[in-house]
Amino acid sequence: MTLFERIIARHIPADIVFEDDLLLAFRDIKPQAPVHVVLVPKRAIPRIGESSPEDAALLGHLMVTAPEVARRCGIAETGYRLVINNGRDGGETVPHLHCHVLGGRPMGWPPG
Repeated sequence: MTLFERIIARHIPADIVFEDDLLLAFRDIKPQAPVHVVLVPKRAIPRIGESSPEDAALLGHLMVTAPEVARRCGIAETGYRLVINNGRDGGETVPHLHCHVLGGRPMGWPPG
C-alpha cells in the first residue's frame, strides 16, 4: 500500500482541502510553495506513463478539478502551477499518480 493509499484510507492523517468520489486533495507535508496541495486519484495508477485509454475520464476529472482546488486555496486569481512527475528522473517519489497544485508566489522558469 502506497503512502497515498494510506492517506486515502485515513490510516495517515492529512490536511484535506477537497474530496469527491474519485479524488482526494491534501496539503503537502514538505511544501515547495506557500500553497502546495497534492491531488490524488483514489484509484491507484502508478504514474502517468502507465495510464491507459481507460483512465481518460479519471485523468480529465483530475485536470478539471485542479482549478477548483486552486480556487479553494485562494490562488486561482493570481495563478498556480500544476506538476505531474513521472519516474525517478522526473522527480517521482510516490508510485501513485498525483498532481501538485503550487502557488502563492511567482513560479520561475525553467522549473527544476
